[in-house]
Amino acid sequence: MNMTRKDEIVQLHAQFCSALSDTNRLLILYTLSDGPLNVTELAAQLGVPQPTVSRHLKVLRERGMVVARREGPAVIYTLGDERIIQALDLLRQMMADSLRGQLARALPGD
Repeated sequence: MNMTRKDEIVQLHAQFCSALSDTNRLLILYTLSDGPLNVTELAAQLGVPQPTVSRHLKVLRERGMVVARREGPAVIYTLGDERIIQALDLLRQMMADSLRGQLARALPGD
């Protein structure tokens, strides 16, 4: 089956968004926004087992959201593009606005 360019873009979009559907991956991205870290440092900061962090980093690397570089025996992770944090922050703002609207509708009017 031959996919059209539009189908390919939509599929890539869905794969990108699926990488953001896990709380650990979101926490990894926000943690890396503070600076580069290796997997051991990430695991310690997040309180998550190292194998779990490694598995999530693999997904984020495959989507280009994080970049790995070797420094001696360690692999250091950084954000692949700082704009991912801007996008996540925008989504958070939209969710906060939505929650405020729901709260306003749920409270009786004055």
